[in-house]
Amino acid sequence: MSRNIESHDSVLLLQECSSGCKMALESMDDIRAHVEDKQLRQLIDKYYDEHVKLGVDCRDMLDRIGADTKEPGMFAKAAAKMQTAMKMAMNDDRTQAAKLLTEGCNMGIETISSSINEYRDADEKSVAIAERLRNIEDHMVGDLQPLI
Repeated sequence: MSRNIESHDSVLLLQECSSGCKMALESMDDIRAHVEDKQLRQLIDKYYDEHVKLGVDCRDMLDRIGADTKEPGMFAKAAAKMQTAMKMAMNDDRTQAAKLLTEGCNMGIETISSSINEYRDADEKSVAIAERLRNIEDHMVGDLQPLI
């Protein structure tokens, strides 16, 4: 059976990637507001740009087939924002910020890995986008480790 971008699983996987990129960008914005450390700000900026590019690629692929992007869940967004605000209010050093970013990346890796497994009939291009997102998150975790 030939898999194509128009398949239901392809659309759902791309929408999960789109949502994940948006969630990551919002989290990085929230944390960046508390970060003064130059090295950490540069890391955030680097991965922010990578998430923006990937989000654009997801949107472009979804636009080509007439599908909408997906927004992160309101509860997940609110919970992440509240957790960031509370933890950074108690301790706003770079270690705390790096830990929060690492937690977010790990949740992103888990979510996108689950989506790749769930949407098994997604086409190769959609899976490649999802794997790109997982790799970005994984590399970010690796780059954050020396700061924790």
